[in-house]
Amino acid sequence: MMKPHQDLKPNTAAYETQALVKPTGFREYDARWVLEKEINLLGIQALGLGLATYVHEIGVQPKIVVGHDFRGYSLSVKQALILGLLEGGMEVLDVGLALSPMAYFGQFELDAPCVAMVTASHNENGWTGVKMGANKPLTFGPDEMGRLKEIVLNGEGVARPNGKLVRVDDFRETYVADVASKVQIKRPLKVVCACGNGTAGAFAPDALRRMGVEVIEMDTDLDYTFPKYNPNPEDHAMLVQMAQRVKDTGADLALGFDGDGDRCGVVDDTGDEIFADKIGLMLARDLSKVHPNSTFVVDVKSTGLYKTDEVLKANGAEVVYWKTGHSYIKRKTAELGALAGFEKSGHFFMAGDLGHGYDDGLVAAGAVLAMLDRNPGKKLSELKSALPDAWTSLTMSPHCDDELKYGVLERIVKDYSDLADAGGEILGRRIVEAITVNGVRVHLEDGSWVLVRASSNKPELVVVVESMRSEDDMRDLFRKEIKPRLAAYPEIGAFNQEI
Repeated sequence: MMKPHQDLKPNTAAYETQALVKPTGFREYDARWVLEKEINLLGIQALGLGLATYVHEIGVQPKIVVGHDFRGYSLSVKQALILGLLEGGMEVLDVGLALSPMAYFGQFELDAPCVAMVTASHNENGWTGVKMGANKPLTFGPDEMGRLKEIVLNGEGVARPNGKLVRVDDFRETYVADVASKVQIKRPLKVVCACGNGTAGAFAPDALRRMGVEVIEMDTDLDYTFPKYNPNPEDHAMLVQMAQRVKDTGADLALGFDGDGDRCGVVDDTGDEIFADKIGLMLARDLSKVHPNSTFVVDVKSTGLYKTDEVLKANGAEVVYWKTGHSYIKRKTAELGALAGFEKSGHFFMAGDLGHGYDDGLVAAGAVLAMLDRNPGKKLSELKSALPDAWTSLTMSPHCDDELKYGVLERIVKDYSDLADAGGEILGRRIVEAITVNGVRVHLEDGSWVLVRASSNKPELVVVVESMRSEDDMRDLFRKEIKPRLAAYPEIGAFNQEI
């Protein structure tokens, strides 16, 4: 395998005959590039050969499930990846158009230890990527991604014989039937199913109907131009449309799914969005009654209410905060034998009798519906109202180049850590703790907090704030603390959205 180049230009002979792979595409736990600008199809093929080489290197059976999401170029990317995998001696099980969790499910159902799902998730068009794993239900973390990066960029890929391609027909039906079998709703529920014209539109409406609810479809026709907004139920644009449809139809709730179906967003019967960390807390309360003394894992962007919740304490539940990122939470959930993991971005990891331990938006939707079924006299808004007050912001992301963001973050972490060590204050409240397991989460004496971390898959930082006082105070924590502090760093650009 020849070393890929990092500076090839499209519409040249070199671009058609040599691999282009930018190093920045190898992120903490996913691979993600802008197609043509940062990687070409020969680069994708080199990635496939590199992945096959790594699988042989670690002594895992060279058998892999491969799928692709619904974008104009994802099928071509998958085919290039498959060429590399075959060259590297892998047996490839191609499940076709898929959600990421469908590919993960394939590892169990088809008895294959490895997975490579071609998807850019909710990223804008132009992006492509691959979610990979070689130890179900886990996906790669920094160590695996680091070694894969070395193999690909150094041209260490090894061609081997016995590559084999198997097309698995109608696997969608096998997956949807399995997801729906876990939940059978007896209570009449009217549910808006929002897919943002992404891949989930070919899966979610059918799965929800089989669970026993009435489905109101919203943007479920597949259209890889994403004509209205990116399929991302954490973004304000999609949430606003979901809320309006609930109000227009009198639905009991809306469930929204991202571009590759591994995340789920929720809007209640009043049209209010419930961020995934609060949904996670509601699920933890409900599940800990059925499964007392359970452990739950949540990411550092999640509400501080998990620490203080009296219902969880009464049910003997233990909550562990861990690094943000689907690979990190998935791994920690498995490591601790936790019943479930929750991430504020909408990744839910249901384990034990609830699921296989990987993130699946449809399984998460089923868990929310089952919670409502176990509480037949209550609306979702009433279950939400039973939580203690806490005002949490949207996830906001200012631009920061991939090559610069970790260095910038290191300075921000030191800034806040020094302030904490000096007994400093934020908006008149003493800092009691600065948690630096993943960026910096600064806790104040009243339980409020602010978080700054680096995005694991885009050239951005990530900001979340939460107030235990009021919505206005939550806005002040951003506008009077975070925004002016980050403005002092010239490497940091505009926010994608602001409260």
